[in-house]
Amino acid sequence: MTMTVRRRAYASVAAAALVAGGAVGFGLTEPATPAYAQALPKTPIEAPEHPPGSFANVVDKVKPGVVAVKVKLDNSADDDDDSSGGPNMQQVPPQLREFFKRFGQGGGQGGPGGRGMPQQRGERGAVGSGFIISGDGYVVTNNHVVDKAKTVQVTLDDNRTLDAKVIGKDPKTDIALLKITEGGSYPYVQFGKAAPRVGDWVVAIGNPFGLGGTVTAGIVSARGRDIGAGPYDDFLQIDAPINKGNSGGPTFNVNGEVVGVNTAIASPSGGSVGLAFAIPAETVQAVVDQLRTDGKVVRGYLGVQVQPVTKDIAEGLGLDKAKGALVDHAESGTPAAKAGLKSGDVIESVNGAPVNDARELSRRIAGLKPGTEVKLAYLRNGKSDTATVELGTLPTDGKVASRGDSSSGGQLRLGLSLAPASDVGLGDEGVAVMDVDPDGPAAAKGIAQGDVILDVAGSSVSKPSDVQAQIRAAESNGRKAVLMRVKSAKGQTRFVAVALNKKEG
Repeated sequence: MTMTVRRRAYASVAAAALVAGGAVGFGLTEPATPAYAQALPKTPIEAPEHPPGSFANVVDKVKPGVVAVKVKLDNSADDDDDSSGGPNMQQVPPQLREFFKRFGQGGGQGGPGGRGMPQQRGERGAVGSGFIISGDGYVVTNNHVVDKAKTVQVTLDDNRTLDAKVIGKDPKTDIALLKITEGGSYPYVQFGKAAPRVGDWVVAIGNPFGLGGTVTAGIVSARGRDIGAGPYDDFLQIDAPINKGNSGGPTFNVNGEVVGVNTAIASPSGGSVGLAFAIPAETVQAVVDQLRTDGKVVRGYLGVQVQPVTKDIAEGLGLDKAKGALVDHAESGTPAAKAGLKSGDVIESVNGAPVNDARELSRRIAGLKPGTEVKLAYLRNGKSDTATVELGTLPTDGKVASRGDSSSGGQLRLGLSLAPASDVGLGDEGVAVMDVDPDGPAAAKGIAQGDVILDVAGSSVSKPSDVQAQIRAAESNGRKAVLMRVKSAKGQTRFVAVALNKKEG
């Protein structure tokens, strides 16, 4: 096999030695005063568990269940192609593109799911990783690996290359489910039953730079990372070397159980610097179960706009701790409004499980199916109360009802949920962005929660219906985009041209 290696390579790779159970020497000096013997404790102190001397047994057990994913892209995915070998950034969800750019990974140095090796001009393909989760050939990978795929193939550990079809995709968590089309009994791996702890050893196996079956090891560096990739960020951070092509591949614990799916890296060079992010197995399993059954993911919907409880807010509300999710507004006609939740309530728990912040509430509710009854504990004017809520269905496809404009029945086509800025304390002019669909056209242009839209198509706006009216006018005039003046949370203003999404559903 001939491999072309670019001279302006990623950071040179140094061989790393993993020293397990090595002794540590201490300098000994004679004490200045006599040392007296002390009685030994009745119960000896147990030494901490030592790391494994080798990961070979784990690798032997799980490696047959890991696959390389090879994709031929639809021609519509060619716009941002980089024939020098970088990944096609059209594959990467808008929320991840911005993350990669922040770490110098735009263009030819994208996320770990891009092409592994330089390709000849005219080829349209990509590589990633995945793993088999059932004997009949279901495969988990990242959505951005197979997004816009025309055909998909998987290469097994025994070097067989088989066709696969996409069963379902979930851009919000960047998870996709494939199925090997050829019948048979395939080796597979299992999800872990318990979340890993910070400091636990992990092993990653994947297809970096097209080099299938590559094994790396490290530890869990942190949990609960929010990298701005999507509304339900809850990443594991690991320091096992992860590179382009590892996307969609598994991270295992020392028992050979999947604890995460490798999705993104932070790197100024595009190569591994020990900052990799994996979607926790608990999240992956919940998404995969729905994709396998229904081919799509539906999420629970409460219908509230919430924000974190800061220290200042906690003091203003008379709370002991800055915890919980502060309700800005309960959308009219939503499950939250029907249950009596109001602006100023602080949601403290869901079904008895504490809610630390607004992000955790959103993630917790989205993890439940529509129709599920949940018991919310909340504070109102310093007094505790509870409400039982039957969850609705979270709006999808970028069609989020604009707050204060639900009576019109219209849907904003930018993937934004809006409110008058004056209603939420963000100034006396403009319309505040309360929520952003990560897959909508506004998110692709960097519009974020907390921004304020000052004018649309040259006209000042003060309520969501003003924005909607200008969008409709632009569409009537045959425009493909609308120009908006937006003020960021830091007070900076800029003009943003957002493509109009005219899809109806």
